[in-house]
Amino acid sequence: MKFKRIHKRTKKQTKRSGFLSMELVLVLPIFGIVLFALLEFTLLFYARADVVEASRIGARLATLPGVTQENVEQEVLKILPPQLGQGAVIQTELGEHAGDVVTVAVSIPMSLASPNLLWPIGYDLTEQNLYSETRMIKE
Repeated sequence: MKFKRIHKRTKKQTKRSGFLSMELVLVLPIFGIVLFALLEFTLLFYARADVVEASRIGARLATLPGVTQENVEQEVLKILPPQLGQGAVIQTELGEHAGDVVTVAVSIPMSLASPNLLWPIGYDLTEQNLYSETRMIKE
């Protein structure tokens, strides 16, 4: 004689269908925004490091005697990656005498450094720049 098991469901064993998909629907957009933000800010931080380094190297060169503004701009563009160099705005103030302050400023649109992934939530990169300014004393 075969016995069949009869399962009686208690209140603790009630079926929970649909909860996992609903939780996924609620969490997935937030997770996507966090991933997009992580990607975008990582690219911006790397680009910022390039801009700062180009500004520093340009200022070091500008402290040397006999260096022209064109020499400084060429050196800055050589340091920047081609993607960033195409939109770079370089401003230099060369001192005339030893002991004068030399200034090199580099500005690059953020839209060249990173895709604009977070515009749907209100963080827009258009019209914003990565900027670095370095001042040194002329030799």
